[in-house]
Amino acid sequence: MTQYLLGVQMVEGQATENEPGAVEALNRDMVAQGVWVFGGGLEPRSTTSVVRATQDGVLVTDGPFAESKEYMAGFWVIEAPDLATAQEWATRASRACAVPIEVTPFDE
Repeated sequence: MTQYLLGVQMVEGQATENEPGAVEALNRDMVAQGVWVFGGGLEPRSTTSVVRATQDGVLVTDGPFAESKEYMAGFWVIEAPDLATAQEWATRASRACAVPIEVTPFDE
């Protein structure tokens, strides 16, 4: 089976209107169906840092790497037999979170 990253895509400052408990119910179903590998929500982008190793040392800067209003606010790693199945889980995740979900297969 292939592993897929289901990325929760948010827009900074845009509120979401998801149903309370919907994400937790989805998580429980993923575990019950045996597709769950790992998942979690991420802290706000203001808490991020970027580390760059150079020949002269290491440069650490505050804030996200990309200056964009769109960002990944959370994710799941799942195992699925094919892309279509991963997209079905992403559809359920999009409904639970009320935001777009980006599906990316891991490089084998």
